[in-house]
This record gives sequence, C-alpha cells and structure tokens, in this order.
Amino acid sequence: MAKVLIVLYPDPVTGYPPEYARDTVPEITEYPGGATLPDPQAIDFVPGQLLGSVSGGLGLKRWLESEGHTVVITSDKEGADSMFERELPDADVVISQPFWPAYLTADRIERAEKLQLVITAGIGSDHTDLNAANARGITVAEVTYSNSISVAEHTVMQVLVLVRDFVTQHRISEEGGWNIADAVSRSYDLEGMRVGVFAAGRIGRAVIERLAPFGVRLSYTDRFRLPREYEERYGLTFHDSIESLVREVDVLTVHAPLTDETRGLLDDELLATMPRGAYIVNPARGAIADRDAIVRALESGRLAGYAGDVWDPQPAPAGHPWRTMPHNAMTTHTSGTSLSGQARYAAGTREILERWFAGEEIRPEYLIVEGGGYRGTGAHSYAQQPTQAAGEQA
Repeated sequence: MAKVLIVLYPDPVTGYPPEYARDTVPEITEYPGGATLPDPQAIDFVPGQLLGSVSGGLGLKRWLESEGHTVVITSDKEGADSMFERELPDADVVISQPFWPAYLTADRIERAEKLQLVITAGIGSDHTDLNAANARGITVAEVTYSNSISVAEHTVMQVLVLVRDFVTQHRISEEGGWNIADAVSRSYDLEGMRVGVFAAGRIGRAVIERLAPFGVRLSYTDRFRLPREYEERYGLTFHDSIESLVREVDVLTVHAPLTDETRGLLDDELLATMPRGAYIVNPARGAIADRDAIVRALESGRLAGYAGDVWDPQPAPAGHPWRTMPHNAMTTHTSGTSLSGQARYAAGTREILERWFAGEEIRPEYLIVEGGGYRGTGAHSYAQQPTQAAGEQA
C-alpha cells in the first residue's frame, strides 16, 4: 500500500460551495484532433464540482482509502514546518497542481526516500526538478491536454481585455462614473493587428484557431514547424526565433514550457526590440519573463499592456510588483482550473494512479520522465532536441 500526498489550493474563504452557478457542464467527448479524454475505471465526483481545493481532493480520497492507501491532503506547503515538508519523507506518490505547486526541488527529492511517482494534476511539470527525478528513476506524469482549451480561452480573453482596455472601463462603471473619453483613451480594435504566438503546441494552436476569426495577422515560432497546410489554413508566418518574431508583432502570446533556455527570456534587451505599444499575454510560466523588466517596459510605455496567469513564485507574495504595475490584467493562475477543466484533470489523475498501481503502462502523452529519461510528452517539451522539419509536430 502507498502513501499518497496531495497538495491542493485552499478552500474558498466562504467555505466549500454548497451549490454552484450551473447544474451541469457540457460533456466533451474528444479533444481537438481526436485525442482521447481521460479514461479512468470510475470517478467519485460530479463534473462541475470544485475539485482542485482541499475539500474537493480531486475526487480521489474515498477511492484511494478504499484500496488501502494512506491519503494526506493539504494546502500547507511553505516553510520547513509545513505539512508538506513533514509528510514528504515517507510519501510514495506526490500530486499537486501548477496553480498551487508543491515545489519538488533536488533537495526535497533527496529527502523523499520512498518517492516513486509525481503527478501534475493539470499541465506543466517544471515545479519538479526533472533532472533529480531522472537521477532517482522517479516517474513524473501530467494530464496532458486536460485544460489546454481552458488556458487558450483565457488567453484570448486576456488579449481582448488588454487591447480594448477593459479593466479601466469596468472600473469606471463600478465606481459610478460615465467618463467615456477616459474609458476609451487606450482602447483599440484587435482586428488587423499582428499577433505572434511563442510556441505552437496544443495551447498555442488552440489560440491561433480562436484568434483567426478576429481578422488578425498571425505568426509564430516553435522548435517544431507546423505542417504547410496548417500554416496556409490560418495564414501563418513562421519565424525561426523568438528574436525575429517579437520585432513583427503588436500582440505576443507565450505558451512555451519553462526550461533553461526560456527562463528570463522576456528581458530588457528583447522587450526593447518590440514595436512600441505592444501587448504581451503570458499564460505559460511567470519565470519566462524578467519580473522587473516587464514593470520597466510598462512604466516607460514600451509595452502598452501585460496580462498573464502565472507568477514566480506561486502563490505570489502580496507585494509582487505585477499586482500593481500599470496597464496590467493579471489573474492568479486560474486559467487552467475552471470547473470544467478540473473534471478532466481529476479524471486523468485517477487514470494515471489506476495504471500505476496495476503495474500497467501510463499512456505516453501523460509521461514526462520515466526510468531515468524523458519519455512521451517530456521528450517533446523538455528534452533538448534539434529542430524538426515541418509535419513532425507531436
């Protein structure tokens, strides 16, 4: 029997919801491109429930305990005396979400002598030291594609919020004003703007497909060039580097994983090459952007706006300058944890656990590292590889 340590964000300050705004969520039968949804043997929750907080428990507690496993669920993850630190040394499995990540550093992995499996309930495993996991032969998995569309929708929303300057307009309305000139003095149409997508994986492609009907001019960069027919369908211009891309865009959306190559990439030098008045939306990882460089670019007018859903670290401290910098539309990493998305990544987490406990193979699209090396999605997203030709995009 295993000890499963689950780290989730706290319940709502008003308490776990006794009811919800909607009675149902739409049933999704497949992902775009025909990829299959999670397929656990059963689930112990109703889709649309709040599963990502402590009381929701990803719908796993009853099932795991019925199978004889020990389950610890906590939101307390910071500091040497946190429950996460106390419970980690003898945990066999650690599960957390990108929105409230349990940071598994090399030091913590060294002290977690029994750890065999790490699961990201969602997408993105950079909060685990993957080199240390490989060295120990720990399996790392995530629920690929479970909330990709959730994040893509949030990205499109934030693009529109920035370009139309929605935050200012809503604040004037909320405060009882009717200052139309003030409300529109930074408001533009998205139509005709040049939108660049940094990394055209599942989320990046979903953003392209959703923005195309707005009449924008689309371009992208990625290690893996998209098929020619896809580029033609959406009028895409390919750039072979981020440096080339940012010179030619009015709006940049960021969807790259956090690696040694992308950490701090959006710095003063790169931002200085963007057209004055450009916008950036970053729902990928906060550390891809240089925190203070973003603030300086907004204060100087180099950037017209910055929105994002990710911070460094997470949760961000109350004094983080991105909370108060001018012309921001930041959110607290909520894009991928809509109630709809939670149902999918909770089901995928259970599927991974079922397969692992049964000694069965975890499907490749969920794997990041296994057996001491990058596997599946991890080999595509995290391992260093040469650029592949068009049509080989995974």
